Formats: sequence, C-alpha cells, structure tokens
Amino acid sequence: MTEARMPLWEVFIRSRNGLSHKHVGSLHAADAEMALQAARDVYTRRGEGLSIWVVPSNAITASDPSEKEMLFEPTASKIYRHPTFYEIPDEVGHM
Repeated sequence: MTEARMPLWEVFIRSRNGLSHKHVGSLHAADAEMALQAARDVYTRRGEGLSIWVVPSNAITASDPSEKEMLFEPTASKIYRHPTFYEIPDEVGHM
C-alpha cells in the first residue's frame, strides 16, 4: 500500500508532566496498530510520553474558521463565565 493510499492519522501524546494529551503531528499508516507503533517511533524517541492516542484524520470534525463569530460570540454575553469583576481580598495572595 503506497503512502497516498494509507489513511492519515493524527497523533496525541500525554507527557509525563501533564494530564491532557497534546496534538504532536500526523502520519500515514495502514491501520491503528501500525499508526500506534509509528507514533511511538517518531514522536517519543526521547521517552517523553506516557500515553499515545492515534485517531484517523477523517474521524475528526472541525469548525470552519470563517464561522468564528457565530460559534464563539455567544460566550461574550455570558459575563458570569469570566470572573473579572470579583474583588480578591489581599489576604488571599496571588491566585
């Protein structure tokens, strides 16, 4: 199977110092097991990972950047989600 015919996989790594997986790149592989092995070889050469996720690129649904205002604007009207108007007492210190 040529690379052009192999599915594209997105690779996410959870590092030792964090709890969330972070997108680190993409690769072509024939199946999930090969994608996992290739991701290990390519993206964790220095032992920087605890966990690897591989996801077929065609399984990811993304928003359209041109629809940014429609998608994210409603959150601006919900001021209770942004704690910028709270008074923090001096005793609390640096939060």
